[in-house]
Amino acid sequence: MKKIQNSYKKSGVNISIASKFVKHIAKLSDKNVKKRDKSFSKHNIGAFGSVFDISNIGIKDPVIVSCTDGVGTKLDLANKFKKFDTIGIDLVAMCVNDLIVQGAKPLFFLDYIAIGKMNLKKTKSILKGILHGCELSDCKLIGGETAEMPGIYSKDKFDLAGFSVGIVSKKKILTKNNVKKENLILAIPSNGIHSNGYSLVRSILNKKNISKKLKFELLKPTKIYSKEILKLVNKNLINSAAHITGGGLIENIIRSVPDNLSVDIDLSKIKTGQIFKWLKSNNISDMEMLNTFNCGVGFCIIVDKAKSKKIKKYFNNTYKPYEIGVISNRKKKINLFNSIKW
Repeated sequence: MKKIQNSYKKSGVNISIASKFVKHIAKLSDKNVKKRDKSFSKHNIGAFGSVFDISNIGIKDPVIVSCTDGVGTKLDLANKFKKFDTIGIDLVAMCVNDLIVQGAKPLFFLDYIAIGKMNLKKTKSILKGILHGCELSDCKLIGGETAEMPGIYSKDKFDLAGFSVGIVSKKKILTKNNVKKENLILAIPSNGIHSNGYSLVRSILNKKNISKKLKFELLKPTKIYSKEILKLVNKNLINSAAHITGGGLIENIIRSVPDNLSVDIDLSKIKTGQIFKWLKSNNISDMEMLNTFNCGVGFCIIVDKAKSKKIKKYFNNTYKPYEIGVISNRKKKINLFNSIKW
């Protein structure tokens, strides 16, 4: 009897499906990039490295800024609800929103997808979200990696990681050193939980019946703020900024303020959405909410008081910035006043 030979396919890895996915990416990327855009090479997809020409960007004294991030355990809910077309937007947003904190214009993005078993329908859906996220942030998907890893990830499980690069003029870099006493802290609304705190969300869901409306709220993709923020950077209207992610509202604002100054926040001014009211109703303290979730504030900017009115003109009504605090020189680094109105 002839002995059956071992093969990569028998071990759980199907290279032919992966090759089909690469061809699909190349086809979509070709459509996604304008023919006259010389910064991007259409030969990137499938190559060992990706090429991006920055010689025609037109920024004086350019500095490269890079960020990497993932989506965290929100992926588990995408799997549970079998909805994969928006999780890629989250991936781009988590990287790009970090880039713009320093005033950098996003240039390009690369993704890494690790999956237990290649499923073309699922991976194509994830890619659709990544491409949409790149369109929203005006950057280009120029490459990535997809790894089929049976035994490391179970059949349906997967993980995502992203890497983005941006560029900014040395003179326009946003740093905490620009912040002065009596600067205002303006909150820019989130459109939901974004991509942090989902381990706590999932532990709550284990004890609840999940409605269709709640599923929709939980998988809302992270808002991408690049277009609005970069307009403000170009007009020299921001001193410092903070992307409100892991660690919640307080910890992220502190990162954008110099050591010799303090943050005064009026919690009663924070506009929380229904999803945060629902989370709060699950026996979570105010401080736990503030240290875990964005609580309705997806991004913060620290600005001169005289410029705050002009800044609001660059946003539509849904995401119009509003004042939640001020920079002071109190002894305590963070000073919280009043209570959040849930």
